[in-house]
Amino acid sequence: MSDYDFIIVGAGSAGCVLANRLSESGRFTVLLLEAGGSDLNFWIWMPIGYGKTFYKPSVNWMYHTEPDPALNGRVSYWPRGKVLGGSSSINAMVYIRGQAQDFDEWQGLGNPGWGWDDVLPYFRRAETNDRGGDAFRGDNGPLHVASMERDLHPLCQDFIAAGGELQFPHNPDFNGATQEGVGTYQNTAKGGLRMSAARAYLRPALRRTNLRVETGALAERVLFEGKRAVGVSYRQNGQVRTVRARREVILSGGAINSPQLLQLSGIGPAHLLQDKGVEVVHALDGVGRNLQDHLCIDHLYRSRVPTLNTQLHPWHGKLWHGLRYVLTRRGPLSLGVNQAGGFVRSRPGLDRPNMQLFFSPVSYTKAPPGKRPLMNPDPFPGFLLSAQPTRPTSRGHLEIRSGDPTEAPAIHPNYLSTETDVQEMLEGAHLVRRFTETPALARLIEAELLPGADIRSDDDLIADIRQRAGTVFHPVSTCRMGPDTQRDVVDARLRVHGIGGLRVVDASIFPTLTSGNTNAPAIMVGEKGADMILQDCGAGG
Repeated sequence: MSDYDFIIVGAGSAGCVLANRLSESGRFTVLLLEAGGSDLNFWIWMPIGYGKTFYKPSVNWMYHTEPDPALNGRVSYWPRGKVLGGSSSINAMVYIRGQAQDFDEWQGLGNPGWGWDDVLPYFRRAETNDRGGDAFRGDNGPLHVASMERDLHPLCQDFIAAGGELQFPHNPDFNGATQEGVGTYQNTAKGGLRMSAARAYLRPALRRTNLRVETGALAERVLFEGKRAVGVSYRQNGQVRTVRARREVILSGGAINSPQLLQLSGIGPAHLLQDKGVEVVHALDGVGRNLQDHLCIDHLYRSRVPTLNTQLHPWHGKLWHGLRYVLTRRGPLSLGVNQAGGFVRSRPGLDRPNMQLFFSPVSYTKAPPGKRPLMNPDPFPGFLLSAQPTRPTSRGHLEIRSGDPTEAPAIHPNYLSTETDVQEMLEGAHLVRRFTETPALARLIEAELLPGADIRSDDDLIADIRQRAGTVFHPVSTCRMGPDTQRDVVDARLRVHGIGGLRVVDASIFPTLTSGNTNAPAIMVGEKGADMILQDCGAGG
């Protein structure tokens, strides 16, 4: 076939949802294009294998940003999934929806139908929570979400106790009635194996005759007749192929690839497209703008008591835990790296949490460049405590370098470009110190290795932030949803402004960054986007 009802570009977190939901009734033919390959890879399915895929070009776009002035000219490394499941196949698996106010803010920015009460049913529809369902959690969805308590390192309880000593309450469910407090994270996993969007949504749909999945298929441009999208040109095995969409083309490439493909196809800032030799189909200044990402600062501690380093660094520890995982799907290899954390207010006067915390009972500071050896941590007992402001105010952008679809875009994160963001990062560093000065944690710490006990003043801490702070890999908003037909890219039904037959359905449409990890809301966008597409063609409920 060369004609389909729907063509989806990108088999990532939202794209897999769309492929399942749009083909579910059997009424529509669906083509899913993915530049990467199969997700049937041991290092993808084993949770701790995240460390292997982090720098693996066969499953990872491995983007690098432009040098960032506020980070002392440093280049940031941005892994992005290039495989079935997209970044849900290579991420750290933390399941966080965000705060209810995040989505009410989306609606308040001119996006009816995107408030918390509107999106909660889609979060619940997507999920099977291993603790069961309730008013907030789902119990019958494709995406399995697992609690990790039985295999968590005991130091997590010391972290939670430290929170209590600072009057931060213990929260057993960050995705329940409130996000606020400290506790342990849930992961997208089932039976000790990663639950990517490909495993949750795509695999159950692969036997449908009305769904076709093409891997190794790099979309080069969207095809238009006038101001309507009618197909996609893609390259596969060295051959250029063309397919047509009877109803819609849907971009689900994520916050990097979706705006890149729009620009390559002639939709974006007119001056940029003309400069790169791309014919302008529709001038839309917002494409690639409004880039937002979470920035984090890690503090490293040498521990007086054993950590995961102690278990995983010796060869016999690797052997034991490897055998344990293979035989039982249990133990530290069945977990992600961020075991505990929380959402707290870093200063008085705030009406909701502004800081996310990560507690990792493992460290790997001796890693050589281009490696993230989670199976080979530091040779001493160590742990990391990290803080990231949840809603940064800095905005960056990305743009194509040329009309060549194989050339990575130029990414300008523009981190710490507002004084608000600098001060919140500083508050995060002070907050980490407050935790480690509590009796619960102080008794466990032999020394602060980074930034070091001699780094005390605000100026010194800010200098350390500029030298060491790094991304948590949550880029969003480069095809922002909103009513402004020039500065926004899609409307509240995810239709590209000024163009027929074309939508964007992925994390690039977020009006603002959500408070926490972004995979769960990206999957929600896929669920809600699928519903809207079916409604608009007369097939939805």
